[in-house]
Order: sequence, then C-alpha cells, then structure tokens
Amino acid sequence: MKKIEAIIKPFKLDDVKEALVEAGIEGMTISEVKGYGRQQGHSELYRGAEYVVEFIPKVKIEIIVSSQEYADKAVDAIKEAAKTGKIGDGKIFVSDISRTIRIRTDEEDEDAL
Repeated sequence: MKKIEAIIKPFKLDDVKEALVEAGIEGMTISEVKGYGRQQGHSELYRGAEYVVEFIPKVKIEIIVSSQEYADKAVDAIKEAAKTGKIGDGKIFVSDISRTIRIRTDEEDEDAL
C-alpha cells in the first residue's frame, strides 16, 4: 500500500479531483494548509500599506492506494492537473503504508480500503 500526499495551489483542487476520479482513485482527504518553499512568501499591498505574506495558502491531498500501479496513476493525474508551470505549483510525496484498519468492521490492509 502507498500513501500519496500532494501540496497544490487551491484553485487547482477541482481539476486534480476530476483527474483522480478519471484515473480510478475514489477516496481522498483534503486539508487547507499554509507554507512556503522556494518562493519564500510574497509582498502585498493593502490600503496603501505593504505587508509580507510569509505563508502561502495551499491544499494538501492525502490518498491511500493498494498498489504501486494505482500510486503511479495517482501521481501522473496530480502532476498533469496541478501543473501551471509557475513557481509554487507544489510537491508530491509517496510513502509506504505498513498497515490499515477500518475501525467499523475491523477489516485490515487492502480490505480496509
């Protein structure tokens, strides 16, 4: 089993969700997060005063899949749908999951997905 975590621009969420559904990925968890990478935040002007936004709003998507095949499909779908070609498009992380349990039924691993 694999866990895919993607940090993307908020306005790309609908595009990514549609791409994942088309790839056969059904479940996901979405969180609103803030952070920065290479862009180191940015300056904005509000009522004539300039201020620095250090942490940029982003969306974090978490997906658990049963196989490397589905992980590859999910990563490809996210890459294509989230890309704008500009700084701050985000990152994708893939990691191994050793155990999964569905609380309601006590099913484990692939059966719990």
